[in-house]
Amino acid sequence: MFTPLEVFGDPHPVALITGSAAPRVGRAIAVAFREHGYRVVLHGNRAADEATKLAAKWNAGPVSALAVTGDLTNAATIDDIFRQVRQAFGRLDVLVNSAAIWQAKRLEDVTADDVRRYFEINTLATFLCAQAAGGMMVGQERGGAIINLGDWAVARPYLDYAAYFPSKGAIPTLTRDFAVELAARNPRIRVNAVLPGPVMLPLDLPAAEREEAIRGTLVRREGRPEHVAAAVLFLAEHDYITGVCLPVDGGRTICPT
Repeated sequence: MFTPLEVFGDPHPVALITGSAAPRVGRAIAVAFREHGYRVVLHGNRAADEATKLAAKWNAGPVSALAVTGDLTNAATIDDIFRQVRQAFGRLDVLVNSAAIWQAKRLEDVTADDVRRYFEINTLATFLCAQAAGGMMVGQERGGAIINLGDWAVARPYLDYAAYFPSKGAIPTLTRDFAVELAARNPRIRVNAVLPGPVMLPLDLPAAEREEAIRGTLVRREGRPEHVAAAVLFLAEHDYITGVCLPVDGGRTICPT
């Protein structure tokens, strides 16, 4: 693993992780970056209070943190978030787009509004945040890194998520597109994606479905948020990888069962 100083020229670079307030994958990613010496920008929308409380706790330590809040489908909100980051730190080295929604719903019950909502939160928000982060990174000699979170199952969709999967299916294309676009403006900007597998399965998932998900991996076990966090950190600090979509799925994508 590289060090932040080697990659970004600073022992305490800045990482913004969307959807990092609630205790889910985004929070684990934020913790990993903080433990690796990054100044962390926590983001929450419905969990805004949690973001503020966690930032206050972390600010009592040696590496500072910032809490930002708001709906990422609103362009004005995104502009304000990046203004706060610029004002607080004067730089942005890493953006992790981990904010997302998902919920099971039968195909017959999916509405046009459902499809729009998934695209707005999972796809449009990722696009707008990457666009804003790229705008900052283009002007930085050291560039920066953007990591988007997709989903392994866009290759093998399963039932009852027909509104969700198209929104995540766009992430690999968005990732490659931004890798090309931003590198043309500053070749030190890298854009990659992590495609999580059965990581942090819902607590209310029936036992049979949980066992089926685990049996569908080559490693025969459920993943942890820390597995995703380690992959994100790796991609953030590897300065010769860009345009890659990395499954972190225990082999679920290629498992024959």
